[in-house]
Amino acid sequence: MEPHHSRDPGAGPAAAAPAGDAPEYRPSERFWPYVDVPEQPSDEELAALDPDLAAVLFGGPRRPFSITLVFPPFDGPEYPRALELARASAEYRETGRDRTFRHRARFEPADAVRLRDLFEIVGRYGGCDVLVDDKPVPYARELWLPLVWFLIPR
Repeated sequence: MEPHHSRDPGAGPAAAAPAGDAPEYRPSERFWPYVDVPEQPSDEELAALDPDLAAVLFGGPRRPFSITLVFPPFDGPEYPRALELARASAEYRETGRDRTFRHRARFEPADAVRLRDLFEIVGRYGGCDVLVDDKPVPYARELWLPLVWFLIPR
């Protein structure tokens, strides 16, 4: 018969149960560091989910093809126009703080004119990123954007 390992209540935290045995006590909930965490995510947390993760978790149709421009604030007379175009996109978000603050504007194919207009303003700045379906892909600026320009009626 194998001896039963139990904790001596007076031994203190240093006397832990041997590996493989479950602890015989549960710490008081008042010591749990996240007591006030809600069980359901807030609307802001749900909005910040990656679109692919949201589709898997909550079902529903996949989002249409999109191109997202991510750019930092910049000094210049065109900045208000850039914000106006970004906010008119299919989805606009502001992320980060201070030095990591970025504007994210997602455009669908029907918004090719606004995408082009915004890219003409922010594309010349070093911090501008182009994402295809919210992912960085090779040649996004050189290939994907010009392909979207073909959708602009002449």
